[in-house]
Amino acid sequence: MVAPLSSVRHSARPADARPFSPARTALLSAPRSVGAGMRSDRQPGSSTVVRGRRAGVLGPTSSSRLAAFPQPQPVMLERLQDADALDWSRAGLDSVSLPAKRGDFAAGPNPTDQGKPGTKRHLVVDANGTPLGLRLSGANCHDSRMLAATLEAAPGVRTGRRGRPRRRPDKLHANKGYDHRRCRHECRARSITPRMGRRGIESSERLGRYRWIVERTLAWMARFRRLAIRYERRAGLHLAFTTLARALI
Repeated sequence: MVAPLSSVRHSARPADARPFSPARTALLSAPRSVGAGMRSDRQPGSSTVVRGRRAGVLGPTSSSRLAAFPQPQPVMLERLQDADALDWSRAGLDSVSLPAKRGDFAAGPNPTDQGKPGTKRHLVVDANGTPLGLRLSGANCHDSRMLAATLEAAPGVRTGRRGRPRRRPDKLHANKGYDHRRCRHECRARSITPRMGRRGIESSERLGRYRWIVERTLAWMARFRRLAIRYERRAGLHLAFTTLARALI
């Protein structure tokens, strides 16, 4: 699945530029950095912070590199779809907060951690726990505000049938934090049947029959030491490491 990356072509570089690393070598070495807890801004060859720019805005150097970086998630999802390993009948949605030592964009005061800076990771998975869509926000952002953005983050997957690539599950399970009329309307607008926990009716002591799957995937992602705490100033760098963790899961 990594072999096609060796055919990526790159534009001409200046004679005094940094030696270029092939995409295949970079992708194979990146999971080692994700699991070992290395600081991305301390690695050789990483892009430096652009001084004098507005906080939270990606510089031209980093944004161009992230755009040129091959995205393994859509390719792997299509391989899983060909193997009939994706279950679109149900999906789970949830979020988790993590400390943010650095970062101005997608970081905010965490109300559950004495107002310390934090980042919230929003994730949607299929019925088997395979990550489909991911979004980052500040820790002070309510979960319900990111429901539509997280659903839109799922890439289109070709199913071998006529029509557009599929990116919508049949049903969506979420906790009581998404029990809002707006969330149900956003699901129905995408032809998704909402299955939200109802406040004041259902118990909070149990995860339910299907919602535990997304909790398990979030726990798997938390086992990567590089993703336990956010050290990156730019949210795009942290999102890139999280994307590699999704590919490994």
